[in-house]
Amino acid sequence: MPDVGASMPAIDRQFLADTDEIVSFYDESFTLVDASAMHEETHAIDGLIEASLWHVYPELLAPGPRAAVDFVVAHGLPRSIEVADTTRNTRLTLIVFRTGSGLGVVEAQGSAVCRETSTQGESDRALLLHQATHDVLTGLPNRRHFSDQLRSALPVPSGASLALMQIDLDDFKPINDTLGHGAGDIVLKMAADRIRGVLGEHEIAYRLAGDEFAVIQWRADQPREAEQLAEAIIGAFRPPFTVDGINAFVGASVGIAVAPADGNEIEQLMKAADIALYAAKTDGRNRARTFTRSMLIVLEQREMLRRSLRTALEEDQFFIEYQPLVSPSRAVVGFEALLRWRHPLIGIIPPSVFIPMAEADGLMSEIGQWLLEQVCRTAMTWPPHFTVAVNLSPAEFLHAGLTDRVARVLDLVGIRAERLELEITESVLLERTTNNLDTLNTLNVLGVQISLDDFGTYYSSLSYLKNFPFDTIKIDQYFIKDLEHDKKGQTIVRSIIALAHGLGMHVTAEGVETEGQMNWLRKEGCDRLQGYFLGFPLPAEAIGDFLRNASTAPADFPGLGADRNQGLRPGTR
Repeated sequence: MPDVGASMPAIDRQFLADTDEIVSFYDESFTLVDASAMHEETHAIDGLIEASLWHVYPELLAPGPRAAVDFVVAHGLPRSIEVADTTRNTRLTLIVFRTGSGLGVVEAQGSAVCRETSTQGESDRALLLHQATHDVLTGLPNRRHFSDQLRSALPVPSGASLALMQIDLDDFKPINDTLGHGAGDIVLKMAADRIRGVLGEHEIAYRLAGDEFAVIQWRADQPREAEQLAEAIIGAFRPPFTVDGINAFVGASVGIAVAPADGNEIEQLMKAADIALYAAKTDGRNRARTFTRSMLIVLEQREMLRRSLRTALEEDQFFIEYQPLVSPSRAVVGFEALLRWRHPLIGIIPPSVFIPMAEADGLMSEIGQWLLEQVCRTAMTWPPHFTVAVNLSPAEFLHAGLTDRVARVLDLVGIRAERLELEITESVLLERTTNNLDTLNTLNVLGVQISLDDFGTYYSSLSYLKNFPFDTIKIDQYFIKDLEHDKKGQTIVRSIIALAHGLGMHVTAEGVETEGQMNWLRKEGCDRLQGYFLGFPLPAEAIGDFLRNASTAPADFPGLGADRNQGLRPGTR
């Protein structure tokens, strides 16, 4: 275990090592956390673990002194407490003062009067130094303290191991957005307490910024010890955080890096922990990941794609495929436009990979503008009653000026507004609810159809359906794949169809891949069907042949006459 002084930042260590004052610091549970060299010598404390204020100064447990300590805790005002030190046969004056994370104590012999001025000055200095290196809100050591600690601990000597854990809170932003920043601060304080509560010897937690925390762990058996601690941290976040009677669920993602294996310099180790944290986030959050070299390769590939994505639009690398939308009578009534990216070196990049990148980099507005104009121009070549459906990403939907851009495209291309169907998922309605509904209502006034996509896979709040009259609800393919045999799935789909029709909305079922699914949905009154059984995604130039084949195909011919080898494999929508 490193000595306690190693956990202090340089300026604190220097002060506590050089001062002739007997100074000590305690957390909110009165556990000793920091002390001057003179304090350790005077009180013969071998280590700080499990030492408490009452262990160091049992005289403070007497009713009068204990009341004075409680006053400092409650009001934050310093108090001079004079006690009898029977072990040294003298009297002590203890200056007790509040810190951001607990209490500080400066000890002096003699009366309070004769030492008040000098001791108060030392206590003020100690307090200022402590506040400079500790987070005011949570009481944890801050980023400055963290940097000093890590820099002093690296490089680790041969045969030793040090684990760095980067911790990021999951789903914290909605708490600030919905309950306010005051509630967010309460959750951050409780989060710090939960992290602190699972720490043992040789483990120190820090608050770096916002909802970012870190833990440094000195243990020999790495990464096993770090992985066990990370799982304990994740487990500590499973119970809800209760704020003003409201339960809020916040998780934790943890990235682990070990020195010297993953880096023996501060920049290397922090980069490795950041990469591991990124992997935990992309793997689904609320989990821990330990750094591996393969993570670095994946990240480098993703960064290469990000750079390529910025030039993909101007270099005509995007293209669009169209999947048929079919009525129960198997007549084509329109198409859904699906954005694709053909990278010149890698080939086809799945939308699930590049769409989040475009959203994060602020590119979706420009890409979405191009997509909308292209699909509307293509739809003008179809029969005039055909509709075209376009997916809106959450980032595009929340971007200012969406309704103006849609209106400009409709005017520019000359397509009737009712032929355009914009698909949104429930996730875009989770934030800025009032603004979202205003946007939807404005689009509705324009005459554009609005479809609620992937219904049933997110929060499925019926308040969305009450507050805004969607034109269409799309049942997610998750409920369709086992429809022929799953009684529960049948009940759910039947209920969604009845609900939508009762609200005056249409229903589209996606993911129809068998004739049995199609027949069941047709029997239950589903308004539109979509899936590989009825037609694969097609390039725009193939739609004419598809429609001619569909018009002459027998009623029981799968795919309405479409070439089953065209388009993408199932599952790559």
